[in-house]
Amino acid sequence: MKNNILAGLTVGIIALPLSMALAIATGVPPQLGLYTAIVAGIVAAIFGSSKINISGPTAAFVVILIPIVQEFGISGLLICGLLSGIILILVGVLKLGTLIELIPYPVTVGFTSGIAVVIATFQIKDFFGLTIESFSGHYLNKIYLIFTSFPSFKISELAVGLFTLFLLILWQKTKSKIPSALVSLSFTTIIVAFFNSYFPHINIATIASTFQYNIDGIQGSGIPPIPLQFSLPWSFFKPEDITLDLFYKLLPHSIAIAILGALESLLCAVISDGMTGNKTNPNKELIGQGIANIVVPFFGGIPATAAIARTVVNIKAGGTSKLASIVHSLFILCSIMLLSPYLSYLPMASLSALLLVVAWNMSEVKHFTNIIKVAPKNDVYVLLTCFSLTVLLDMQIAVAVGIGLASILFIKRTIDLYSIELVNTKLTVHPDIPENISIYDINGPMFFGAAQNALKTLLNTKEDIDVVILNMQNVTMIDMTAMVALKSIVDTFKSRNKKLIFSGLNERILRKLIKAKFTFDDINLKSFNNINDSIAYSKTII
Repeated sequence: MKNNILAGLTVGIIALPLSMALAIATGVPPQLGLYTAIVAGIVAAIFGSSKINISGPTAAFVVILIPIVQEFGISGLLICGLLSGIILILVGVLKLGTLIELIPYPVTVGFTSGIAVVIATFQIKDFFGLTIESFSGHYLNKIYLIFTSFPSFKISELAVGLFTLFLLILWQKTKSKIPSALVSLSFTTIIVAFFNSYFPHINIATIASTFQYNIDGIQGSGIPPIPLQFSLPWSFFKPEDITLDLFYKLLPHSIAIAILGALESLLCAVISDGMTGNKTNPNKELIGQGIANIVVPFFGGIPATAAIARTVVNIKAGGTSKLASIVHSLFILCSIMLLSPYLSYLPMASLSALLLVVAWNMSEVKHFTNIIKVAPKNDVYVLLTCFSLTVLLDMQIAVAVGIGLASILFIKRTIDLYSIELVNTKLTVHPDIPENISIYDINGPMFFGAAQNALKTLLNTKEDIDVVILNMQNVTMIDMTAMVALKSIVDTFKSRNKKLIFSGLNERILRKLIKAKFTFDDINLKSFNNINDSIAYSKTII
């Protein structure tokens, strides 16, 4: 119990500034990130399968949430989170969690590397203290805004950012158990508070100078020292704006959040299981994440999922049970109530430096370059496509195309397992096979891609061939398209007065064919259990 409490406190120290930084990067007030960490950390731990995963706002979501905030505001974001939670529960209940794990590695690396690039790019504004009135639009538009705004950069903001970045990197190399974020941000915040107090003309941007709040008539700047409050996710919308059309517009965003959240949480589970030897139930874990994302919006939180970095810290700090995640959430809650005035002194440039480190850690640079060097060309194309779409266009498009490419890759590689081969000359058991009998070995699954190959091969059978034997003992499955193709072959052979014999069909496939009206009592179509019986019968009918 003691180890889990200490681990929870360690993770809480890291999650506190990171949650605020991620909320700011998303385009919402920093306290919403804190609310997310509090609620998701407790609810996901209670209802999920993993004992050690730590849930909350993650960097992976930043890219996909920014356009939602810009188009629909905070309420639109909260509703998307709620809908994504419902989708995650459905995925878990329908036991589709294992399908999420089938997404190829180049797709996930392309996503995460692209997200890292976008996050790092977006930090340039606060890191350099650039003056940009409306930081919106697609990636290239934002690059243009950053480039044209560089004359407005502030040397003081850059100095704070570089100093924080230097401390973060330097402290990590010491291998100290004290989190680098705690040391670097605390030290930098004290220095900035001193300069802002005694040299106000420098005016280094902080959370307090950037964000204001008005909650139940209480106004202030920075982080409100108010505990969680229940509110309806759609409360920022006017009643007349809440229409079915609004939900239709939000649904694609919600699906993208659910898919990305499922990928992130299951990837986190795989990593944590590998480090601890635990076994996470993927479907139960998705249900837990879904419940968390349904509850979080009612307390003003943004979408959440299991966070890999915080989970790894939890494991290394000695966390072994769900208590660690709950303690981490309670620590953040206490920090809001007791430390809000001090948290508001955090410099914006320092939070940008923290996110630059996060972006680098999630960039998968080594894996990205390794795939390009050693992977097959198709995998490289998929990687670069997912990466480019994530950066240049939209995360929704990247998710959709990525899933599509994953499906195409799977189908292609499954088709590659299929083969149809003429084996007359390779049979040593029956060397005396007449020349008017052809024997084909069919191996692997027969579905819509492979069926066309079989159809072309068999329809090109020479005219002087009277009997064709299909050795199908290594056929593992057959779908409707393949059955239609086989039916076409049967009908064509009948019209040419050729005989077709199926050999070695397993019982399941044979039942399927009989149900599909294949008449094996016809003289032109027969089925035998093995190749020997098929050859013996063929010799009697020619």
